[in-house]
Amino acid sequence: MSRLALHAFSRGTVRQVRRETPDTFTLVLDLGERRTPADFMPGQFNMLYVFGVGEVPISVASSRREKLLMHTVRSVGTVTSLLTKLSVGESIGVRGPFGRGWPVAEADGKQLLIIAGGLGLPPLRPVIEEAIAKPGRIAGVKILYGARTPDDLIYTHEYPTWQGADGCDLHLTVDRGNGAWRGNVGVVTTLFPKAGIDPGNAIAFICGPELMLKFSILELLKMGVPAEKIFISLERNMSCASGTCGHCQLGPLFICRDGPVFSYPRVKDFFPKEGI
Repeated sequence: MSRLALHAFSRGTVRQVRRETPDTFTLVLDLGERRTPADFMPGQFNMLYVFGVGEVPISVASSRREKLLMHTVRSVGTVTSLLTKLSVGESIGVRGPFGRGWPVAEADGKQLLIIAGGLGLPPLRPVIEEAIAKPGRIAGVKILYGARTPDDLIYTHEYPTWQGADGCDLHLTVDRGNGAWRGNVGVVTTLFPKAGIDPGNAIAFICGPELMLKFSILELLKMGVPAEKIFISLERNMSCASGTCGHCQLGPLFICRDGPVFSYPRVKDFFPKEGI
């Protein structure tokens, strides 16, 4: 596929709008005959364009095995607010894919740790879907996912499928529980001792708030997971998707162009030094 094709808009028709939380929705898009989810690697993102208003970078949440394209959007600004108000049959522009994705092939034969916080789960959902579809290739999947409250957990309708998949374990936590919550309460790192992690044979894919990234990395290193087997997705202030505007610059790197997925050794010098 040519660079021009990658940067040209496709028209995506909304086939489903699914509410995940009070302010977060999943858009299921049909790109027609020209494009399919197979064109998008796990961890990449698209620029979604509301005609006449503007565009925003949103991670691809569908796997390459699915027939329609998924994006999960939180209403935090003008464009994202309009995206979450779309109805079935309406259209938006889709430009992409952009960025470097997760090194899925490196998980072969290893225990795959999926560590996510809040809206960090959508970029990892494609990895989960591909991993559980081919269970013999990896030595188990551990999904460790945390949110602020039980009401902030997303993709809850998929948890039974993930938990029931061969070799897959799902561990959930929330910062603050409620009367109905019977699960773990605490930050996502409190799940690590309960997950049965094999540090010597683990590879970790992490996405979420930067503070969560920092402490997840610290705990994994303490457990003995090699630094080069820790990969993180950063989504800091991406705007143009080409490294032109400079909004997402991190040291000499541009998140949109050089990432958003990086090995930890490549970016560790640009993280806060306390504790890592």
